[in-house]
Amino acid sequence: MFEWIKESLTVGNATVKYPFAPLELIPDSRGKPEHDALACIVCGACATACPPNALQMHLDLPNNNYIWQINYGRCIFCGRCEEVCPVKAIELTQEFELAVMSKDDMLETATYSLQRCALCNKQYAPSKEIDYLNSLLDSFAQNDEEVQRAKEQLSICPQCRRIAESANVKFICEQLERRA
Repeated sequence: MFEWIKESLTVGNATVKYPFAPLELIPDSRGKPEHDALACIVCGACATACPPNALQMHLDLPNNNYIWQINYGRCIFCGRCEEVCPVKAIELTQEFELAVMSKDDMLETATYSLQRCALCNKQYAPSKEIDYLNSLLDSFAQNDEEVQRAKEQLSICPQCRRIAESANVKFICEQLERRA
């Protein structure tokens, strides 16, 4: 027994003094996801990839808004949201101590405006997403005429786009019938 006491005194403590002393974290430890509302394009990839449904997106048509929301009480710090974000608007931090006095303090919300259709004036997509797609068109497209046509298609809702395409198909069919 004395040998055991002697050995335990020479080895020292095997536990850490946390929470009374700071905990040393490894560089790749996962913690609370931080959302950059300015960089976010409201694509919804993070909400789709979130296994515990901690990230959610809601459409608020009366107020012309799209609402992004994270519930840190449900987050399991898996990092899927960070992996799928195309513009790196979500990054995992090393902050893991999320104790709060109220459940409402576990929610973070960001509100984004909706784009209106150029033809029917209905809301159809987040404005930031349309702006992002327009910037991609500017950077990748080679023909200005193609870019302008694609931007015009982005400025109208899917329903008006279908109507315009069907009208275009009818026009082409009429032209072909006249030639025959």
